[in-house]
Amino acid sequence: MYRMLMITAALTLLPALASPNAIANEPTLAAANELAPADEIVRYRLTDWKAKHIHDAKKADTIAKTLKKLGCEVTLSEHNGHMDVKYRCPEWHELKLNSHDDAHKWERWLKEFHFTTEHKH
Repeated sequence: MYRMLMITAALTLLPALASPNAIANEPTLAAANELAPADEIVRYRLTDWKAKHIHDAKKADTIAKTLKKLGCEVTLSEHNGHMDVKYRCPEWHELKLNSHDDAHKWERWLKEFHFTTEHKH
């Protein structure tokens, strides 16, 4: 419960990093806040480490920041002309969202990053 509150607070207080169609179709963090209806919740976790190979340093940094704000463990490393963003989130976390569409955008984005998700209506 404490983790969920901390993530909700962080997502509420921090500015959105990207538009819905920007960086890897990342939805905006502004879509998640503590005033959202309780029936639009996306739960997520990723128990094993995954990596994305990104050739744009700014894009890699933005993805890493987003994953950190979602409560994930993240490492960034640069080699062979690209950045590796390694991440995992072994515990379940929740996002409360403003709308059903926002919930689906986040669920889609999380699945693209190999997370296990649950969307509760």
